Amino acid sequence: MRFYFLVFFVLISIVTFSQGKSDVIQQRIEFIGEQLEMEEVDLTTVFDQLNYYFDHPLNLNFASIDELQSLGLLSDIQIKNLELHVKIHGKLMSIFELQSLKYWDLSTIELVLPFVRVDEKMDQTQFNFKDVIKNGNYELYTRYQTITQSKSGYSVVPDSVKLKSNSYYLGNKDHYYSRFRYSYRTNLSIGITADKDPGEQFFKGAAKSGFDFYSVHAFYTGGKYIKSVVLGDYQIQIGQGLNFWSGFAFGKTSDVTNIKKSAIPIRPYTSADESHFLRGGAIDFGFKNFSLLTFASNKKMDAIVNFDTNFIDNRFISSIQTSGLHRTNSEILRKNQVKEQIAGVNLRYKVRNFSCGLATVYQGYTYFYSKQSQPYNQFDFRGKEFTSVSGDYTWLLKNMNFFGEISRSSFSGGLAQIHGVLIALDPKASLSVVYRDYGKDYQTFYNNGFAEGSSTKNEKGIYAGLKLKLFNSFMLNTYMDYFSFPWLKYQVDKPSIGHEFLTQLTYKPSKVLEIYGRFREQLHQKNSRNSDGSIVEIEDVIQRNYRLNMSYSISEAVTLKSRVEFVTIHRFSNQTEQGMVLSQDIQYKPKTLPFDIYLRYALFQTDSYDSRIYIYESNAANVFTIPAYFYKGSRAYCMIRYTCLSKIDIWLRYGSTIFSDLKSIGTGSEKIKGSSKSDFLIQIRMRL
Repeated sequence: MRFYFLVFFVLISIVTFSQGKSDVIQQRIEFIGEQLEMEEVDLTTVFDQLNYYFDHPLNLNFASIDELQSLGLLSDIQIKNLELHVKIHGKLMSIFELQSLKYWDLSTIELVLPFVRVDEKMDQTQFNFKDVIKNGNYELYTRYQTITQSKSGYSVVPDSVKLKSNSYYLGNKDHYYSRFRYSYRTNLSIGITADKDPGEQFFKGAAKSGFDFYSVHAFYTGGKYIKSVVLGDYQIQIGQGLNFWSGFAFGKTSDVTNIKKSAIPIRPYTSADESHFLRGGAIDFGFKNFSLLTFASNKKMDAIVNFDTNFIDNRFISSIQTSGLHRTNSEILRKNQVKEQIAGVNLRYKVRNFSCGLATVYQGYTYFYSKQSQPYNQFDFRGKEFTSVSGDYTWLLKNMNFFGEISRSSFSGGLAQIHGVLIALDPKASLSVVYRDYGKDYQTFYNNGFAEGSSTKNEKGIYAGLKLKLFNSFMLNTYMDYFSFPWLKYQVDKPSIGHEFLTQLTYKPSKVLEIYGRFREQLHQKNSRNSDGSIVEIEDVIQRNYRLNMSYSISEAVTLKSRVEFVTIHRFSNQTEQGMVLSQDIQYKPKTLPFDIYLRYALFQTDSYDSRIYIYESNAANVFTIPAYFYKGSRAYCMIRYTCLSKIDIWLRYGSTIFSDLKSIGTGSEKIKGSSKSDFLIQIRMRL
């Protein structure tokens, strides 16, 4: 450990900082990786809007409230502050004028700068067919990824063995991805996405049509009476995510005031995740102060279907699968076994600083859904259909923004509610408070409310966050979240409580230097590992993360970033565990040359997988990687992005992890013999 510290403090003497799109994305993705415990997650749909505004900055003089909210970087108070400033003083003359806004501090301005501009000339709002064809964006992605080592599931065995066993994958180890999309500003989008996961067949067997997964959409927005319409695959967002919210949403992050969700009613689906989307059509109508969203979906789902004469159809669903993997015989047999039908309406009313909405959503399945009963899941949905109803609101009162939602599910009468307020106490101080109460018998399959758990049910909690501008160069972000789970959870055999505390102090005296330190403590109660097999007690599990990040700008071309993170885990039934990661990144982006280079070298040492640490890695466009560093070893990667003819981008990426204390990596079909694991990626993007 002393060696790690020594190397770190040598490296930080040449560190840099560069705020841009990648930094904004990184801050949010790292929290998703830690909360979901996922190393790879497709967030293409979430960041498509941000990517567009990075290439086509939003004109602040004419931007609508919906457009500003879609950035996901500004609070409603800040948006209203901008609106009033333009109304009173006229159009902004310069981007520097933002410093005169009462509730826009320097950190907020720097956060949005890559995505906005100031221009007195209004963008063209009307368009015709010729303009749509001529000025539209045509974009094609093609990607190839693989692990260079061989896993046990790809062992060479006779086909007769593969057909009888679920230990071997029927396809090769390569991952193929392709996406074509046409878009015109933010008004039109037509696209198709195709994806083949490692281990899946390609143009044979269960995938005779080529890729295992296809997604198609056609989307329009911007009309007066038909505000948005979509056909094909899409996502729906309602209220604060309790009743219905397909796809991902951000919860707790280091940006403690960004806890209110701003729902975008309809989003075209552009990701390769095979579960979290709808397939059908949706229309959002508008008339004066009212909007009416209607949507319907009919989609096939992977599931385990069993036979039982006690059910009307002689069959029932014991489990719905959401991995999207179809590599083995058993996984292929589960593919598209049931139909999921969803229909809903959302009526919204908006006037000045107040808006509210009412929503009703129906969900139904081909067969009776009856998962195996366990004490912890006895309140979960069982049946063929259910309906959920909800009401949500948001009210902006001077320097306060109140918001909330109440939702009820019909199958059990379960109730969920959330209420919060954002308060701009002062130009240098902001406070956020959120209260939530999700019943143990409340459940919808598509929700994403503010929560500590993985779903919006069986949870109560109170969250408070504070953002302070201490001095010209210091910023403090801190939050405390106390929560309880009134009923049992998976591997928690009693009602439990917990808390989470985070504080981050940032020192940024100039544009070329930034230093921040972060402390995060999480307390959860879990089953004790000391058990006689009959009675299982629960115990406190306390995890503390300490992070130091230092940055210094050397030049416009070279960016170096260093980080050290230390973790401890305490629980009575286990020896105290520790872990540490030291990483050094180098980014070379010369403006006069057509290529960028990204490098990382990291050293890590943890006592076990439990004390793992997640760190975001730079990757090709629309690839999001948050690997977990665990045990003892090193990790390095190199990525080159080359741009030719200003229309073609090529990414080449190679990474390798070497473990010094392992003779094999993974288990079962994913087992790799040896102590190293290497990954390779090539992606080509062509734009017209």
